[in-house]
Amino acid sequence: MNQINKNRMVLLLIAGIPLTVILVATWLWYFVVNGDLNLVGMLGTANRGTLVQPPRQLDEYELHDAGGLRFKYADLESRWTMLVPGAGARCDDVCEHSLYVTRQIHVAMGESFARLQRMYISDTLEENTELAVQELSDQRPAPPDFARYLAAEHRGLKTLTLDSGDFGLLFGEYGEDPSTWYLVDPQGWIMMSYNAEVPYKDVIADLKFLLKNSSE
Repeated sequence: MNQINKNRMVLLLIAGIPLTVILVATWLWYFVVNGDLNLVGMLGTANRGTLVQPPRQLDEYELHDAGGLRFKYADLESRWTMLVPGAGARCDDVCEHSLYVTRQIHVAMGESFARLQRMYISDTLEENTELAVQELSDQRPAPPDFARYLAAEHRGLKTLTLDSGDFGLLFGEYGEDPSTWYLVDPQGWIMMSYNAEVPYKDVIADLKFLLKNSSE
């Protein structure tokens, strides 16, 4: 008789495990959705950058290419993008250094180079932007103007413009720290930000992790 009761108890426990898991999952989901539980904050994340929450979709904003035509991120080849914002008619030492760092990171990705691209989005046209530095981040003399600087130092960089009224909405973190730049996923979602305090090796570690776990 005791053995029968034990067997029944074991069966009840086994049957109860899935129900318990469902109840716990439902409870967690309810509190996460309602903002009462921050699982990311509790569990931590492997990334070195800062998650943009919620992510922002580039194609929800009116971007234009160098020729003034409407630009859609969805029309590009599917790649991860390092995006450097630039506000105003001056690219100063912070702006130049962000462009330099993202270029060096791109090159350092080696075999994964082709899975990445770089982008510069400003509220000012390229030809109206001043390169306000005398020396580049690698201690070489700066070109005489911004357009020639981009042509010489940043071949392949996609330059776009955005209305100044939307610039602050899309790049809020940049307004607080001008050294901020962003990582955009292949679908056009701005999903992570970095700044000058994040070592480039940490950024490379993030990129390698994302590319390893991404089919794009």
